Amino acid sequence: MKILHTADWHLGKRLDRFSRLEEQVLVLNEIIAIADEQNVDLVLVAGDLFDTFNPSVDAIELFYKTLKRLSLKGKRPVIAISGNHDAPNLIDAPNPLARECGIILIGHPNAEVHPFELENFKITNSAQGFLELKLNGFDFPIRILHTPYANEIRLKEYFGENKEQALNLVLAANWARIADEFCDENGVNLLMAHLYMNKKGTEILEEPDGEKPIKIGNADLIFSETIPPQIQYTALGHLHGFQNIGTPEKPVVYSSSPLCYSFSEAGQTKYISIIEAEPNKAVSFEKIPLKNGKPLFRKTFDSVEKTIDWLTENPNSLVELTLESETFLKAEERKQIYQSHGGIVHLIPKVKSQEFTENNLHEINLDQDIQSLFQDYFKSKNNGQQANEDLLNLLNEILNP
Repeated sequence: MKILHTADWHLGKRLDRFSRLEEQVLVLNEIIAIADEQNVDLVLVAGDLFDTFNPSVDAIELFYKTLKRLSLKGKRPVIAISGNHDAPNLIDAPNPLARECGIILIGHPNAEVHPFELENFKITNSAQGFLELKLNGFDFPIRILHTPYANEIRLKEYFGENKEQALNLVLAANWARIADEFCDENGVNLLMAHLYMNKKGTEILEEPDGEKPIKIGNADLIFSETIPPQIQYTALGHLHGFQNIGTPEKPVVYSSSPLCYSFSEAGQTKYISIIEAEPNKAVSFEKIPLKNGKPLFRKTFDSVEKTIDWLTENPNSLVELTLESETFLKAEERKQIYQSHGGIVHLIPKVKSQEFTENNLHEINLDQDIQSLFQDYFKSKNNGQQANEDLLNLLNEILNP
């Protein structure tokens, strides 16, 4: 069977003043097209469905319409769990109606999805944190251990563990108990979670800029070694870059966000994962690149002319600009830059010479004229940058009204 794994949609996301909703419409259409072209049997969405606890009406509408299209109006099961950006109750609320469309929404950890049956599939077994699906056309079931985002407080509220116990032990014990009870070799066994997971002994993975951190020190660090051996594929959400922190035989995959959502992701290719699975065999998976969405660039220039030339050549993008200069930009120069491109998110002026420090400031002569005093003060507060002509003219107007 074929399974599509995606995550971290962040519907309603903004990059500073720029809405990403139009791009999200396009990239979700692309994901739907891939699901249909690949004849996918099951779709997993591993959390951070929205960008905020209170998403806009447009973001909610896009979410529901996308899931309905992915589900082929009830013919293909779609399972979506909440992430750390999502309000669990908001995700859970439409579940009774969503199930009629083949969509299973899971907001809280340790939730139990009650059995139901549609024309093309049915839930044949369920327990807290677990469900089993049987699809028409397949003589084996699909078992899914599901863990929506759970902070330490929420985990211990649901699992009743001692405060001293680390999250690793909490999750490992819970997953092992479920897998031992329900996951034999006669079905496809999957784990779906939204959390920060790392492989023991490897470099700590960085969380994206602007992402609500869920790893604070090592208290919330979950190791991939806690995944039960019965699990054939683990579908993760939270980190925005595609990576397999498991093995080729037992993949543990962050599928990536569908768009670049911060400048730390500039230049990244985004993907969805297509898994082929059958019982008691190693799965295979393919990462399929997503093509929609504006590219993000971090660029540094040393002249206004070079800046404008590059901006003119790259119109359909979002840009963080650093402009190195001897003095602050003049108002006219800033206006020229912004007029040349509609996607400038940040414009950061930077002094070319970084040799200036407080130690090389000469002793200020209080007997000098006010303009010289102002220039010394300005340099001391702006890392050695000289006040430009516009500022000095403004000072003269104040001094000589």
